[in-house]
Amino acid sequence: MIIAEQKPFAEIQDMIAPYGKLLLVGCGTCMTFCSAGGPDEVNKLAEALYSENKDRLIEKTNIPRQCSMKFIDRLEKKIHDTEAILSMACGNGVQAVASRFPEKPVLPALNTRFIGIKEEPGVWTEMCTACGDCILWRTGGICPVTRCAKGLLNGPCGGASEGRCEVSKDRPCAWQQIYHALKRLNMLHYLKEKPQVKDWRIRPGIVIREDLREVEAT
Repeated sequence: MIIAEQKPFAEIQDMIAPYGKLLLVGCGTCMTFCSAGGPDEVNKLAEALYSENKDRLIEKTNIPRQCSMKFIDRLEKKIHDTEAILSMACGNGVQAVASRFPEKPVLPALNTRFIGIKEEPGVWTEMCTACGDCILWRTGGICPVTRCAKGLLNGPCGGASEGRCEVSKDRPCAWQQIYHALKRLNMLHYLKEKPQVKDWRIRPGIVIREDLREVEAT
């Protein structure tokens, strides 16, 4: 899922300063699961903003996803009297809402961090940079592009010590993890194959599925 965290309250205050009536919108998927922009966070932010700005009207709502137009359409009846939309979605959701309602300023209440997983309460780890050229099948399910501090594709840098990355001792050496994973899976032969070269031509990305476009057109 996408991981985000709320912007500093002072920054949010600066963003909303020009506007007297706001629609605060939560997102029910990733932002709820990472405790950044779900119903609880919407209520807390609305209360905090109201306590500091009692002359400002703040309406609040939640939709299942701010990255889907069918859910964004539900906001249409709520935005007419608002001067701006304060979105508690990831950057993808903010841009989707902005594209649907180009006449309204859409303000991001969150900083989008990365695609990751929850390790334990309050701790999330980045796992994927959505590079569009996945090689996890030959690296034991561990992404070197994301989890190696140097993004190396073809083996360790040689600077790791006792299994820890030389860039940060707080993180394990991804390539040591890859080695152990491939050994466990009896797939070490992948490390002996020709060097991998990243196909960066795919970025910036767009995905077109002609089969799905044809289905929707019929």
